[in-house]
Amino acid sequence: MIFRKPCTWIIIGFVLFNLCFIKKLKHTRLAILLGLVIASPLLLEILLFWNNDSFGEGLKSMEKSISLLLFPVFILGNYKRVQFIKLLQFYSYTTTVIVLFFFIRFIVVYPDLIDKYLGGTDLWEMGYSFSNSIGIHAPALNMHLAFVAIISMYFVVYSFRKNENVAYKLLRILVLALSFFFVLFVNTRMALFNVIAGTIIIFFYEVIRYYNFKKVAAIITFGAVLLGGILFLFIKNNPYMKEKYSTVTFAYMDKVGKLDEIENPEAKVFNSFVTRVSIWKSAWELSLDHLPFGVGASDGKPELFKYYKQTNQHFLAKYEFPTHNQFLDFLLKFGILGPMVVFLYIFTIGYLGYDLKNAIILSFFILFLTSNLTDDFLLRFDGIAFSGFWFSVFGSFWLQEKATACKERLIA
Repeated sequence: MIFRKPCTWIIIGFVLFNLCFIKKLKHTRLAILLGLVIASPLLLEILLFWNNDSFGEGLKSMEKSISLLLFPVFILGNYKRVQFIKLLQFYSYTTTVIVLFFFIRFIVVYPDLIDKYLGGTDLWEMGYSFSNSIGIHAPALNMHLAFVAIISMYFVVYSFRKNENVAYKLLRILVLALSFFFVLFVNTRMALFNVIAGTIIIFFYEVIRYYNFKKVAAIITFGAVLLGGILFLFIKNNPYMKEKYSTVTFAYMDKVGKLDEIENPEAKVFNSFVTRVSIWKSAWELSLDHLPFGVGASDGKPELFKYYKQTNQHFLAKYEFPTHNQFLDFLLKFGILGPMVVFLYIFTIGYLGYDLKNAIILSFFILFLTSNLTDDFLLRFDGIAFSGFWFSVFGSFWLQEKATACKERLIA
């Protein structure tokens, strides 16, 4: 999921494998309905394909979303075979090992950068340098890593609840510690917020429900000491983090739409909230000019960049910032229907988690919702494939639980 080309080839292999066993697919009415929701961003692109200025660019935009059709067809069609817990465990372990490998590679291949960061120089670029070294945008990488950290926290609690042996417990704690460290190293604000939110959800659903007060207090203390200790050590060695999460984030809020009035905006507000708000303001104004159908899927970015130039926002035009908000991105591209589809797509994940009372799915919902409020992950292949795959897996688990409940009612 982290790497576009390997992920694309794996999806192709996955599809070809399933085509060999296409007769085994069984789609219930609920599965078809859920599949349509998962594929809704792609279906919206098809519905409004005529609105693209370029046929070729329209097809290129649509190609990124094909997995939103393939995953529900083959995963929901085989929902009885999906092993939810094993998939989560495999995903968390393998992703952590892969990122650990690239972290070690980063230390070996870029010793000059490591020396610079250890000396406290340009700490703001550390996470981005690491992400760029493996060819992925930092917020996208940290969205994956935040989900891995949440899963790892779940399995630590799971290990104690199931009373697994000491080796398993230590392994799960190690994976949690590594995954949380990687979230801090890449250091994006929403990822850290989502790990904290996911941890709270897991404690509410998986700890408070199953343990007495003494055990709850002991587990919370253990979790706070483990994560708090890692956070303390990281902040101690990365003083920029205090600045980033306080003064940098909300600096220059009086300059919304007027970033060029700031001296050296690259250094002062490149990652600040004022830049996001300035982008949103421009996207909103441009969207209102192109209602009800938007500018077209392939023309969202070019039209926004053109608008920056027309409104003399040279800093935004120079770096060609996309919308950084999925609701606004779809409003700009598809008009009124756009935000409605994003809402349906994301909040259906939330409904599945709420209906199942499942901490992992609810945490994913919060993660993907907040990530798309400050970024646009249904615009990127990694966000599309990531959400489409897990949405289909969550849907399969939901269908399994519905089928089990139905059988129990029939037996009763």
